[in-house]
Amino acid sequence: MYHRIIVLKNASGLHARPASEFVACAKQFTSNIFIRNADKPGAVPTNAKSIVRVLAEGIPVNTRIEISAEGEDENAAVDKLVELIETGLGED
Repeated sequence: MYHRIIVLKNASGLHARPASEFVACAKQFTSNIFIRNADKPGAVPTNAKSIVRVLAEGIPVNTRIEISAEGEDENAAVDKLVELIETGLGED
């Protein structure tokens, strides 16, 4: 399993439009991919390929997010999703 932590900088947080960009990107990979609010004690990783699950996390701006993946393309998946967040998910 490969994982990285990044801070979400989108002013509106991970709301519907950027979340759908994130999920669409995650679905391009075969690995199991998870997202977790790293600032929330006891937060459990959730399926990053599910728009419902990602939105349910309610991740606001300046939150540390852990993205993890397990599978044959785990490194590429996590690195691409981190890059997507770094570039503002099409909003910044």
